[in-house]
Amino acid sequence: EVQLQAYGGGSVQTGESMTLSCVVSGFFPDGYVVAWFRQAPGKEREGVSTINSWFGDTAYARSVKGRFTTSRDVAKNTVYLRMNRLKPEDTGVYYCAAVNIPDRTIVPGFRDYLYRHWGQGTQVTVSS
Repeated sequence: EVQLQAYGGGSVQTGESMTLSCVVSGFFPDGYVVAWFRQAPGKEREGVSTINSWFGDTAYARSVKGRFTTSRDVAKNTVYLRMNRLKPEDTGVYYCAAVNIPDRTIVPGFRDYLYRHWGQGTQVTVSS
């Protein structure tokens, strides 16, 4: 059974940085994609970043591109989300999610309904 565990949330000031971690356990029969999503109070969940298991290809939402970086440590089965120059609008509950992908050309993107496995979420609060 695949399980994801997210860590690293907390409270920071505008402009500061924070790193979230997502430990992925279990077995994927093919390759997989890990995504970070976030949900602010009263808003819909939105995709933040993705990374795949083949070559570590990444993608970012326009709102975080240039400020956030997702990476992976294969030996530790961990995916990271490094968040720099944080803004109050980055506040929300951050979730990591994963989906098995049989082929690198298949891109689930930020379609959250495609992600089968979800972590428990971690709160990120950015104050001005």
